[in-house]
Order: sequence, then structure tokens, then C-alpha cells
Amino acid sequence: MYSWGDDTYTWKKPGAYDFGSAKKAYLDDLKKSGEEKGPRSYVAKSGPDLKLVDPKGKEISSQSENPIIIAVDTTGSMQTWPAEIFDRLPLLYQTLSKYRSDVEISFSVIGDAISDQWPVQVSDFGKETTLDDYLKALCPEGGGGPGIKESYELWAYFMNEHASTPKAKSPFMIIMGDEKFYDKISPAQVKHYLGDSAQELDSKDVWKALAQKFDIYLLHKKYEPYEKDIIEQWGEAIGKQKIIPVTDPTRVVDVAMGIIAKNWGHFEDFGKSLSARQDTKEINKVMDSLKYVSIPEAGDLKSKVEKSAPSKKSKKLE
Repeated sequence: MYSWGDDTYTWKKPGAYDFGSAKKAYLDDLKKSGEEKGPRSYVAKSGPDLKLVDPKGKEISSQSENPIIIAVDTTGSMQTWPAEIFDRLPLLYQTLSKYRSDVEISFSVIGDAISDQWPVQVSDFGKETTLDDYLKALCPEGGGGPGIKESYELWAYFMNEHASTPKAKSPFMIIMGDEKFYDKISPAQVKHYLGDSAQELDSKDVWKALAQKFDIYLLHKKYEPYEKDIIEQWGEAIGKQKIIPVTDPTRVVDVAMGIIAKNWGHFEDFGKSLSARQDTKEINKVMDSLKYVSIPEAGDLKSKVEKSAPSKKSKKLE
């Protein structure tokens, strides 16, 4: 379980990375607040806390210049990936808030509207340990729909219609998933789950409209033998260059942070953090994913972090 604060004793190279002395008191306060809230859990729930994540009739808005929306497919084919991703919340927030102090994050889970009870769950934008409350409110059902499709498009409709970031200069939308979306957005599903009256819409049109508002990336878990069809559909919706392959659930958050750090001009600092936390093998997994993103300095960074990576004899936890 990742904790709040600047304690790095579980890292491969404890003490090798500094969040900044000016932030120590702030991080100490986050740690205290996180401990008071208690541990996070994403399994064995009877349902979501609908007061916090029900999308029906909901509007989410951020006044931040740097809002981030993170959505995770939590159907059965994703296995343990959602829990691994959500567990790294403190690392994600503390790293990105070092780069942009006003960063705010909204979390979502995506399921299937045909078979799941809560196929779209959405939190408000938030920051600091309030994000713990939002994550605890989510319920990964672990179900899923027929074939190789889930209701990503229903979630996209919500975000296109009900997410507002009026001051955003660098708004990111990062989706973690493995399957296709349905070709059409069902008016009946929109009405039932979101409370809107809508006509049938082409899903790709909705994604393209959403891409005018957010810098969208799909962090894609391979789904054989359907890879070609899945990549082709998503590529037509958001662009193939925005589909980033990931191979390890424990490295997804690193890849997401790397994408954002590069765009914000902090890729070198991200590399220092990565090399302090991971060994060469794990670093390479992250860099292998990030090579699909337009990051000119990736080669230099890979060389730097490999040189500073600990030996394989280290027994520290990841």
C-alpha cells in the first residue's frame, strides 16, 4: 500500500530522490491526513458510494489550469490491474503536484452497460487526500459485457457533456483499458445511467469532440487475439499515436506520469524519481511504453536512469 508523505524507505534507492525541502511540511500534513482516513480498498464492496460517484444528473468542474481525468476499465478481463493502479494514488498526486501545484484529478471506473449495475462511476475533481475518499467510493464490479466491447463510449458521452474545465491550459484524459467500445451510443443507456435525453450518436464522433477538449491517451493492455481490431477502432477515434501499450499493471502509473511530465517539461525529474524507485528491468518496461509517445529526450533519460539503477541484489520492495 502506497502511503502519503515523503517516506521512501520501500524504494529501491531510499533517499535518492527529494520531493523538495520546501514541501516537507506539506507532505507531512498529507501523511497525517492520509493516516487519519485509514487504508484504501477497491474490492469486496456491495456497491459504490453513489453520493460521490453516481454520474446521473452529475456535473464535474475544475477551475485548475491543470486538470487530469483518469479512467480505468474495471471489468473482469482487467484482472488485478485496477487495484494496482489505484494503490499508487499518493505517488501519482505527490509527483504531479510537485510539477504543477494546482493539479486536480477526477477518477472514473468503466464497466459494461449491458451486464453491469454501475457501468459508469465518476468522482468530482479533487486534490490531496480528498482523492482517497473518491477512490474509496468507487466499486470495480469485475463483470463485463459480451464479445470484446465495454461501455467506454457511454463514459465519453458523460465527459463530453458534463465535464467542465474552463481555465484549463493542460487538460489530460488518461484511460486504462483493453477492449473496444460500442459503435453507437444508446439513448436508452444514456437515459437510464446518466439521466439525459439524447439521440443515437456515433461513438467515434463523440470521441473526436472530446479530443478537442482534452489531450487523450489510452494506456492499452494487450487483448489477444483481437489486438488489430481494437487498435484500429481506437486509432480512428483518438489517433494511433495516443495508444500507448503497457505490459505490467504495476508500471501503469509510471507511464501516465511520464507522459504528463514530458508535456510539462519535467521529464528529467521524472527520470530521477523512476530510477530511485525501480530497478533496471522495471525502468525498461516504462521506457518501452513511453517510446511510443513523442519524447525526443527519452533515449538520454533511459541511459541516465539505467546507470543510476540499483543492482539486482536489492531486496527492497517496489
